[in-house]
Amino acid sequence: MTDKIEDEFQNYFEAVGDGPDRCYLCRRTPAEVKHFFGFDEDGEPLDAAEHGIEDIVLEKMDIMSYRGVRPICAVCQLNIDAIALLDEMPILRELSRQMREERERLWPPLESE
Repeated sequence: MTDKIEDEFQNYFEAVGDGPDRCYLCRRTPAEVKHFFGFDEDGEPLDAAEHGIEDIVLEKMDIMSYRGVRPICAVCQLNIDAIALLDEMPILRELSRQMREERERLWPPLESE
C-alpha cells in the first residue's frame, strides 16, 4: 500500500512540476471541478438530501488525474471522450490550429459605436 501512495505522489509532482495544481486545459482547480459536479471542496455532495446521495464522497483522484505529463480534470477528460466518440478528433485538431494561427479572425475587435 505504501508503494502505491508513493507512486501517486510521484505522479502528482511530475505532472504539476513547478506549476499550479490546476487542469492543464481548462485551468480549473480540484475544488472547482468538484463544485462543477455538485460537491463541496471536501468532496461532500452540496444537495445530498435532495438527491439522495448522502453516502457519496468525491476524492481528489476522482476528479483530477496526475498520471500524464500535466494534470487533467474529469470535465476535460469527459469532453475529449465525447469528441472522440463522435469521431471529431480531426475537427478538434483543426480548431486548435485555428486558435493558434487565426486568433484575430476568430476574435475580431468590436466595432465602436
